[in-house]
Order: sequence, then C-alpha cells, then structure tokens
Amino acid sequence: MALPVAEWQARTARLWAALDPALRERLAAASLHDAVRLGCDLLRKEEEEAALLRLCHRACTDKEPEAASWYREQGNREFKRGQYQAALRLYSKAASHELPGSPEVSVCFANRSAALLHLGHFEVCLEDIARAESHGYPDRLLPKVLLRKAECLLCLERLQEAQDILRVLESKIALDGIMTTHLTRLKKLSQLKVKSGGKERCPEPAQETRGGIQGEPEIWEENSRISGASSSLSLSFDAERGRHLVACQDIVPGQSLVKEEAFVSVLCPGESLAVQDGDTAWDTRATNADLYCHCCLRQLLASVPCQGCSYAKYCSQDCADMAWQQYHRTECSMGALLLTLGVFCHVALRTVLLAGFAEVSRLVAQSHRGDKNLQNPEAKCKPLSDAGAGSRGIPGCGSNGQYQSSYQALFHLLPHTEQHSPEHKFLCTLSVVAICKQLQAAGLEAAVLNQESPQQWSKPKTCGKTSDELSPELKTVAEAMLRHVLQLQCNAQAITVMQELGPGDGAVVDKKPVRLATAFFPVLSLLNHSCCPNTSVSFSGTAATVRASQPISSGQEVLHCYGPHWCRMRVAERQKLLSQYFFECCCRACLEELESGVKSVVSIRNSFCCPKCQAQMQGEEDTLCCSNEACATSASRDHLSGRLQDLQQQIKNALDLLRVGKADQAIKMLLKCQMDAGTFLSPEHLLMGEMEDNLAQVYATLGKWQEAARHLKKSIEIVEKHHGPSSVETGHELFKLAQILFNGFAVSEALSTIQRAEGILSVHFGPQSAQIQELQEMKACLSELPRNILQRT
Repeated sequence: MALPVAEWQARTARLWAALDPALRERLAAASLHDAVRLGCDLLRKEEEEAALLRLCHRACTDKEPEAASWYREQGNREFKRGQYQAALRLYSKAASHELPGSPEVSVCFANRSAALLHLGHFEVCLEDIARAESHGYPDRLLPKVLLRKAECLLCLERLQEAQDILRVLESKIALDGIMTTHLTRLKKLSQLKVKSGGKERCPEPAQETRGGIQGEPEIWEENSRISGASSSLSLSFDAERGRHLVACQDIVPGQSLVKEEAFVSVLCPGESLAVQDGDTAWDTRATNADLYCHCCLRQLLASVPCQGCSYAKYCSQDCADMAWQQYHRTECSMGALLLTLGVFCHVALRTVLLAGFAEVSRLVAQSHRGDKNLQNPEAKCKPLSDAGAGSRGIPGCGSNGQYQSSYQALFHLLPHTEQHSPEHKFLCTLSVVAICKQLQAAGLEAAVLNQESPQQWSKPKTCGKTSDELSPELKTVAEAMLRHVLQLQCNAQAITVMQELGPGDGAVVDKKPVRLATAFFPVLSLLNHSCCPNTSVSFSGTAATVRASQPISSGQEVLHCYGPHWCRMRVAERQKLLSQYFFECCCRACLEELESGVKSVVSIRNSFCCPKCQAQMQGEEDTLCCSNEACATSASRDHLSGRLQDLQQQIKNALDLLRVGKADQAIKMLLKCQMDAGTFLSPEHLLMGEMEDNLAQVYATLGKWQEAARHLKKSIEIVEKHHGPSSVETGHELFKLAQILFNGFAVSEALSTIQRAEGILSVHFGPQSAQIQELQEMKACLSELPRNILQRT
C-alpha cells in the first residue's frame, strides 16, 4: 500500500474541504517549506491525532506474548499433521511476538529447529538450536534438542562433533524410552559412518535457500561518469526528454547496461496484517513481511526477529544488526504508524535516515537559496561532456561531474510540486508532519539528527514532552520527507520477485511476478518510459540489473517501461495510467495507434466474438455489432462483460478444486469453461490461453504429461501472439513446458525447449538467474542418459 490507509485519506479530505478557501489557496501554491509550516499548524487538533492513533491500533507491531502462545500452538498442530513448512512459518510468527531472552522464545526456536530437520535444512537447524540454547532453553527439555543436534551433525558428516554429543547424552543425561531408542539408532548410524569413512550419507537434504546462484560472471566495464552503468552508455540532456541515457555503441540483446543497488528500499507488507476490530484470533496468513528479509529482501527460511517489535524480521543476525544501526532503531517503535501511513511515507523516512541529517539539511538549505537547478532541475543544463563542475552540469552530478547513486542524485529527482493535486499534497504534508511529531514525542529526535552515541542505541526510548510545535531540525526533516513522497509518484521503482503460485510442491512450478518492495534507484530513474521498451529489468535482493531486450544502435535512447506496455493494454488505458507521471507518452507504439486510428492488437485479440457466427464484435457504444454484415447480430456490452466475469469466477472455482486435490472435477469444470468461452470470446483472447495453461497444470498434477504438454503448447501460441516470441512471458511458458517434457521423459523435445527457454530468459534475467540454473540442471540430467535412450526419444 503506497499511500495511507483509506480512513486517513478520507479524514484529510474532509479536513481539506472544511478549510477556509483562502487557506486552501495558500496551501495549493505553497513551497515545500511553507507547506510543512502550515501543516504543523493544521495537525494540532487533538481529534486528528486521536483518529490516527485509533487507526494505528489496527496494525499493532508490539510484542504480544498471548499471540506468540497462540501461534506456537498452531505450529504444533501443523507439525503433528506433517505440514512442516506451515509449522516453520507459524513458529517464526511465534518467535517474533515473544519477549527477547525469555524461555518462551527459546522454545519457539527449538520447535522451529525440529521442522527444519524434517525439511532437510541441517545447517539452519543447528543455528536455531544454538539460538534456543543462548536464550535459556529449559534444562529438562535439553536432551531432545541435543539428540536433534547430533542427528544434524551426522547428516552433515561432522562425525566427531556428533559422537561427542552422543557420549554426553549416554553418560550424563537421563532419557525416556523414546529418546533412548532414538539415541541407540543414532549411535549405530554414527558407527556405520565411521567404518565407511563417512561415505554413507543420509538421504539428500533439500537445498538450502542461502547463497546466490553460482555461474560464470558477466563481462562488465563500468562507466567512469555514471556509477553502476555500463561504459556503453552516456548521460545526455535535452529540454524534451530531460536527463536520459543513450547508447554510445551498438548493444546486443542480453547485454547488461545498469547494475545498481537501491539507495533505499522498504518491504511492501502485502495483504493486511491488521486484526480487525472485535477479532479474537490472530492471522496465520504468510505475507511478504513473513517471507522476506526486511533488510536485504532475500527469502526467509528461519527468520531472526527484531528484539523490539513483532514486525521486522531478518535472514541473519548480521542483517538485523545492520538495519538497527542504519534506521530501525528509529523506526522500531513507529511500526504501526508507518504501516498506517503507507510505504511512500516509510520510504521517505528511511531515505533521510540513511542520508544523514547533515546531508539532508545541506541540500534543503541549498534549495532555499533559490538554486535554479533545484527549483527547476532541467533549466540551463548542458550535456555532460560540456558541463562544468557541480550545479553547472546535469542535476545530480557531483562536483567532479560524475552522476552517482547517491542522496544528492536522489534529491535532484523531480518532485513535480506544482503538478500534484492540492488535495494530494495536503494528504502527504499531514502524513509526514504526523511522523515527525511522533519522532519528537517518542524522544527519537536525537537519533534522527545523528546525535546519539552507539551506547544509546539499544536503550528503550522514553517519551519526550509532546509539543504542537516541531523543532526547526525536524521541520527540515519533514520538508525533505515531503519532497521524497512527492518524488516517489514518478520515481518509485517496484522491486519484483518471481513467486510460486500454490504450495510449490508439484512437478511443474508455476510462478508470477509480485511486487516485493518499493525503492529509490537514482541511476535507474534516468531511464525514460516507452510502451515498447528496449530493456528488461530484473532484481536480486535490493539490486537491480537492466539488460537490453533487443538490439540498441549507437545514438539510440535506452528506454524502460513504467508499467503500461503496448502488448498488454490499449493506448487509452496506457495514457490514463501514465498521467500519474505528468507527461504524455509519445513513444512509437502510442503514436502509431493515436495517429493512424488503427485498432490496437490488444483490442482485436481480446475482443468479444459473435455468439452466432464467431466473427469479431465491434463498436464503441453500449451495444456491440457483429463485424460480419451477413450476420448483423448485436449484443449488449454489459451482458458480454457479465458473462466474462462469470467465466473468470468459474475458472477460479476450478483452481480451488485442484488445490484441494479434486483434479478430475477441476478438469470437467475447465473444459466446460472452454466451451462456454468459445461462444463469445476471440480464439486469441488471453483468457483462452490461461485456460489452456490451467488445464496443463491439472494434467501435470495427474502425471498425464502428454496431455499437459498439448494444452501448454496452445497456451504458448496465444502468449506469443500477444507478447511476442522473445518476450519474458513466452520465456516463462516455455520454462513450464520444459518441466513437463522433462517429467514426461520426452528427451529430444525437452532439450530443444530448454534451449529456446534458456535463450529468452537469459536475455531478460541473465545467465546466473535461478530459472536458467534449473534449465541447465535439467539439460545436464537429460544429456547424461545412455545414448540408446536418447536415440529412441
């Protein structure tokens, strides 16, 4: 959720409407500095602060031992049912709610270690056992944990350590009957391993989720003038396009152009975490906040909880310590307020915390001095090659003429202050003022201004005296934050991740891209938009990589798609979505559709067809007519749209049946949906492709690989027509087809599909991506089969 919750938006809208017209006019024309000053005066009403406090109670991020106990019980239930992955996440939720250092939190770690052992994550299991021991795990329960530790060590071939633990257990600790039996089994296993020289191995464990994908590093020469950019690019400026990147040599598809670490990133919480008023149970759903590290954005296996709040979770103690030092010591007690006011406000706060008050105040003061480049960053700029040092060059460049991924570059991104609606600026102003007032009331001002010593970082904050008037320093912070919130509308970059659909335990893994975090990338922000871009962006943790998705000639601008793509929506829809960026798109795709009046391929392929003769239905009004003059059938647009919605609901119901193991019923329902769709949808409609994909998924679940492949090939045909044969969408579909052919032992066809999928996905995600790695593993496995089998298949 980028903006504040709906209730706060509605409240500020009512407050805006009730203002004196003259004051509204002043606020609409106010500079950022004046807007903050006026906002401080307007947020003095106790009822407004009380209303915000009530909203924060719905997103509580405090430690709740009662919630911890409930989550632990739910985890125990899932563990007994053999649902170890679900148990793992519930134990992590429990640990995040327990008070640090308590015996209860040690039990959470110990229980989680049992789930990790069953899942085959032996190294991480040992880490959790160590956490349990360090948090005072009860002595009476220690034998069970030590047996688990010995079993992990045996599986990891650490025989001497395992034997030492087994001897201690045998000689000094009283065990019950079940544990004695387990100890005897482990001793025998240990002896077998010693006799065989450690060659007898336990069953192959599940792969650990840690570490990156191994592979050959890409050849890379960094630009001397633009940090994180390839030497094949140059930074240019003109009045129409502003700052932008241009190829200074011919670029081939798949070539890396930008590699940039986010200056700041904030995890998007995902679905609501809030317990609604009157609810007595806690939510067991896993959200982004449970699945990914709040610092580095890596996927979590066994999270390390923050010691002060229940919300922040990390992949390691190193990440937890780094986050605390850089920003979380300030954010920790404000989690509920930040969740209530949205990700944009959270990004703005974290940006100033990472930049440091000295740099923030320097640049804010510089903007007050009337620096024309800051008030109007595109004015009087020269190309970089002709620019002098500092502000005489392109905005954002340092005194040495370099454009770096720095706070200075971020500060110079356009906030479009005069183009935002007055109501939106008012909402943003009151929100950042509310944050700064909370910082002051909670005694966190010294931390924000970098005036704390490291010895004070871990001390609990005492509430300072609440004051209606912000200190001058916090007004400066609020002004910078307001600038950043306004910048984010045009410069926020969504960090996406390929997330598995469903439980992920099937033979064919279906994935879709989901928004994981919102970030500022100063260099990536230099790329202008096109609805038909020539680049593709992928992410690894908090790092972005831009690659050429097609050949780019020397002198051609390097372009990125901000979301609206010509393959996915009509020009009118694209222009409407792009209005938030305060420009009118004039890319090749938009101009062709607008100037020629030719109907977009999206309109044609995703059209309704005549229920009688299956010709395309056409018309811009409420009544659509058959394009076949001999037929002349007409139909209500609302009626056909209603049929489409009903069809989508039926497809959802079919997939729900699949999830509960009723595959045969799911097939019947999907086939019925196909027949119904054929009477009123174009054969090339994307939904027709989705149904083929869904049928392939169901048949793969049943192990009917040939049927699955047949349906998926039909899906690929439709996807190619919509997105193109070298699109990332086609690459994902080919990846699924490769999995199906691999599992169905169609060796020759699988190898050719793997090669094609590898060629497409390596362009978009690079040779080291997880999907490329998996394709290479499948190829290696098939290539090692005996020659006579390869010849027969």
